[in-house]
Amino acid sequence: MSTTEPAESLSADVVLIGAGIMSATLGMMLKELQPDLTIAIIERLDVAAAESSDAWNNAGTGHSAFCELNYTPEKADGSIDISKAVKIAEQFEESKQFWAFLAETYAVKELTRFINHIPHLSFVWGDKNVNFLRKRHAALTQSPLFQGMEYTENREEMERWMPLVMHGRDPQQPVAATRVDLGTDVNFGSLTRGMFTLLQQKPGVTFYFNHNVEKLRQKDGLWRVKAEDVSTGAPLKIRAPFVFIGAGGGSLPLLIKSGIPEGQGFGGFPVSGQWLKCVNPAVIAQHHAKVYGKAAVGSPPMSVPHLDTRVINGKQELLFGPYAGFSTKFLKQGSYLDLPLSVKLSNMRPMIIAGLKNMPLTKYLINQVRQSPEDRLEALREYLPEARAQDWQLEIAGQRVQVIKKHETEGGILEFGTEVVAASDGSIAALLGASPGASTAVSIMLGLVQRCFPEKAQSAEWQAKLRQMIPSFGQSLANNPALVEQVRSHTSAVLGLKVDAAPVQ
Repeated sequence: MSTTEPAESLSADVVLIGAGIMSATLGMMLKELQPDLTIAIIERLDVAAAESSDAWNNAGTGHSAFCELNYTPEKADGSIDISKAVKIAEQFEESKQFWAFLAETYAVKELTRFINHIPHLSFVWGDKNVNFLRKRHAALTQSPLFQGMEYTENREEMERWMPLVMHGRDPQQPVAATRVDLGTDVNFGSLTRGMFTLLQQKPGVTFYFNHNVEKLRQKDGLWRVKAEDVSTGAPLKIRAPFVFIGAGGGSLPLLIKSGIPEGQGFGGFPVSGQWLKCVNPAVIAQHHAKVYGKAAVGSPPMSVPHLDTRVINGKQELLFGPYAGFSTKFLKQGSYLDLPLSVKLSNMRPMIIAGLKNMPLTKYLINQVRQSPEDRLEALREYLPEARAQDWQLEIAGQRVQVIKKHETEGGILEFGTEVVAASDGSIAALLGASPGASTAVSIMLGLVQRCFPEKAQSAEWQAKLRQMIPSFGQSLANNPALVEQVRSHTSAVLGLKVDAAPVQ
């Protein structure tokens, strides 16, 4: 849906910039909490979910920390820190509850087909890594969120779990694996478009595709958002008391344009991604899991290799990666001037300091860019020893912008997660960063609602609605086995996540 805009300013209660998973989640959440809200959604492309939310532009892993080894670092004393993993697992359960609520409430086909059961496996080799995985399993299974995680060093069992990974492997190589049958694969593009389909049917919601936001300024308690139709050049002006910037890699430049003091000092470091996509149906049919490994020593968290079964538009796919690259674009369909134009006096020092402190990342990216097809095949063969070049083709994935922020003692630091930056008056907020953003979108937006709409969020009406949408809202899953079992049983039934589900062919 697009709108021909008059010259005078329009009004809305909420402006959402960017038609991705974050704006879709926040928009649905706010319309459920207060149905009479008017919402304007501005997107620079002609379709929703075409950047980071698109199925081919992200890993599609329902990030629940079952298999992602970088979420459980080994501390100096040799123990395993599971705090981040527990938090992410809890956040993903909140996401599933919200998605189940939507699927039960509305008849939109995308809301029943976007998520599929795919076991999550971690796989390592070498004595040191085997010891790490053994300790990780012992630590995680103390939490009810990770009950049922299997651990094995038995090669025959691993053959059953992931035959392609074990075929042709050196029988003398020490190996170990964990497996969680509750794992999922998520088509965030389909989910996003499903939520926007619902929003489009609701009164008071207007979409402006093909519009690029040029200016953001606050005056008399209202934000003035000025955009331009990229096709005709026609101006669009909207006044609103609240603005959310959920434009993926494009959020940082817009945050800077807003001029809020809370956005001072933030910078971004863009990283492009690539996948090897399997084009041999016989190979694809032999693998039904997400298998995550351990990043090489000195490599950044984004380099964690994984061999992923994906279900995209009803078809089973197989990807390996990611292979990183460097581009000065902040979006896949962005401009090469994005990075240089984002450098301002307020963020120059943090960006320089963070850059100097992360020289290994720069070296890693240079090496990735210089990789030949043979180099990429060699990396694949660490996970698929019998991989053949003709069975795989290179695909370009999405663009990620890692957060650089000021730090009191270190000057500037590079962050690898997601961060919400909000004005002190709660009138504008922006989401920066990357993984595991999409998987934890519901939790992130819950926090934003409570931060930017504090009085309404504490009202009895909103509290009751929040508990209806997310039954575990306000309760800890981390220490409540009965509640974990209750919410997982319900969401699995509603979303069709049957453990014994057959692979999609």
